[in-house]
Amino acid sequence: MKILVIADEESQKIWDFFRKEDYADIDLVISCGDLKADYLSFIATMIAVPVLYVHGNHDDKYERKPPEGCICIEDTVYMFQGVRILGLGGSYRYKPGVNQYTEVQMERRIRRLFWKIRRKGGIDILVTHAPAGGMHDGEDLCHKGFDAFYRVINKYHPKYFVHGHMHMNYGRDIPREDFIGDTKVINAYERYVIEI
Repeated sequence: MKILVIADEESQKIWDFFRKEDYADIDLVISCGDLKADYLSFIATMIAVPVLYVHGNHDDKYERKPPEGCICIEDTVYMFQGVRILGLGGSYRYKPGVNQYTEVQMERRIRRLFWKIRRKGGIDILVTHAPAGGMHDGEDLCHKGFDAFYRVINKYHPKYFVHGHMHMNYGRDIPREDFIGDTKVINAYERYVIEI
């Protein structure tokens, strides 16, 4: 199964120079947030596979105009061809607004998901907007990651942890791939394909 993961910046290759044949083998698209609703709707129409998404810290516009033809997986375990995908969007709270959480608030969200995860027998992919604390994150409050994500990874051992929020063009040495134990960490900035 090939999954196109996207986040934070619309890809010119998709948005401006789309060629259907470039995505013929894509089975699923996952957005890790901070993308225009019209962009996600375009992808859902043109690639014609399920497009899943979580909210980024700049996605408050989705309340008025959500991406058409796409599936929000916030606070749920979504099943796709036997793959269990948990969605936890938002960033660390750095100012008043929606889609921003304190560490305690994120912990509560995760605790409320215990029975959903248990009913599905665990998770295979953890999808978030923010990274884990100390893994691909920044030192400023806006780009701080959540320590709570380590507890999800250590308890359920997903094969993949896919996040956004950390733009690879920030000028830092932000790796595209990394590991937390056996869980492969993927920064979905712009676009990237993973194969399960």
